[in-house]
Amino acid sequence: MSSMVELNNISISYHSISGETKAVSDLSFSVEEGEFVCIVGPSGCGKSSILSMLAGLIQPSSGCFAIHSKTNIGYMLQKDYLLEWRTIRSNACLGLEIQKKLTPENKKRVDRLLDLYGLGDFKDHMPSQLSGGMRQRVALIRTLAVQPDVLLLDEPFSALDYQTRLSVSDEIGTIIKKEKKTAILVSHDISEAISLSDRVIVLSHRPATVKAIHKIDLSVEDRTPMRAREAPEFKDYFNQIWRELDVHVS
Repeated sequence: MSSMVELNNISISYHSISGETKAVSDLSFSVEEGEFVCIVGPSGCGKSSILSMLAGLIQPSSGCFAIHSKTNIGYMLQKDYLLEWRTIRSNACLGLEIQKKLTPENKKRVDRLLDLYGLGDFKDHMPSQLSGGMRQRVALIRTLAVQPDVLLLDEPFSALDYQTRLSVSDEIGTIIKKEKKTAILVSHDISEAISLSDRVIVLSHRPATVKAIHKIDLSVEDRTPMRAREAPEFKDYFNQIWRELDVHVS
């Protein structure tokens, strides 16, 4: 496999009247095509800044990053940001409208995705009529509709209650794998990171550097995020990453 995303010695700093805050320092890693990578780290260590940089919203202070020249980026945020006055179908088509790609063929693709992932009967409903988990599925389909090569996921399940979060992360993780997308997820949930990912990148406290990288190898057949949690190796990965994140453990 070839690298879809590559970061080399990236540093990111923010400046204000009170001075400079260094969020990320000398960060290097790559993501292969078709790989699902999760970034975990202490709160405020600069995880979201990395995604913002890859999305082109901010520039690094030093270092460089490369994304495959023809790569289309999709960005899924913590909130679903569905427009309450638009139907589910219309919300799912929003990215295509903005990119002026709302062709009959792409409309059919949106309908196919809604049907495929359990929202076919809700196309003409309004967002307020959907559960939190269903709204997140619509947000993902809106992102997938523009046919991104790389998905950036910034804690997209954090606003959901625990039970719904488990179910939705399982659904969305399975969808991303089925659609064969390269994905980078930022999360503070260790179990979520292990269950969804091919690799977990552990960051240090701010300014973030790479503390460890774990290749997740679980002995379960037909792996899904939910089944991954049943693997005997799961707790070993959890305990190792917990120790790496816990500042009270020497």
